[in-house]
Amino acid sequence: MGPRMKLVAAGLFGATIGAAAVYLNASNRGSQAYAQAAPAHHLPPARDGGVVVQLCDGVTSTEVKGLKPGEQMSHAQALAVTGKLMDEWQRKHPGKHWVMAQAETGAAPHASASPAANPAGSSSIAGPGAAAAAPLKSQQGDTYASFHDRDYMIWQAQTDAFVAYGDKVFHSTKLLGSTIGVSCDMCHPNAANTHPETYPKYQVQLQRVALLRDMIDWCIENPVKGKTLAPDDPRLRALEAYILAQRKGVPLAYGKH
Repeated sequence: MGPRMKLVAAGLFGATIGAAAVYLNASNRGSQAYAQAAPAHHLPPARDGGVVVQLCDGVTSTEVKGLKPGEQMSHAQALAVTGKLMDEWQRKHPGKHWVMAQAETGAAPHASASPAANPAGSSSIAGPGAAAAAPLKSQQGDTYASFHDRDYMIWQAQTDAFVAYGDKVFHSTKLLGSTIGVSCDMCHPNAANTHPETYPKYQVQLQRVALLRDMIDWCIENPVKGKTLAPDDPRLRALEAYILAQRKGVPLAYGKH
């Protein structure tokens, strides 16, 4: 190879290395954008020594006078505080309505949560003494061909129990880990105005594109003042299932605001 060809080859090699470095740098930035932690959320300062409670819009807030950090409100007091926050939100947004899931979609009414504390982890929904399911024969090319009516009934019962547990968590300050006595239903009765069908979408509170579970965790950490739940926590999974169940039949519209 002559000197001229060596120079051309060296130039091409250098350009290739440079382009690869630029691509990897851009790719890295993109990955970091999706993997970044949620930004710190700062509440307005308490002016009278109480505790500031904020709505899940990340803006509307009020101070509960006389309530010390770590103290829980009574159920009646928590309802009064969240009611005040909702009135303030509606006053600021007169043209918007707090969409009620049940009224809009005709979904099943609020269920009485009576399943075990962790139905997702139970091994049998049929109960003790129930006849064992017949051995299933797999059929190539049709995943569901070998299942029977009893199997579908078991699946439905498991799903209903999972959603009912989410209902229970949604309404329980204890299961949510609230430190001030606030539960999700106080601002979102029957999962109203949660719009799970619009996720993933950009959420200003998180300053990034979020999944439904990201927003659930944000609400638990901020308005509810609890600790975020791990992705595989049965409570988080059940909350997600319950909220989705309330919007059954609504078309998916990811990214919609």
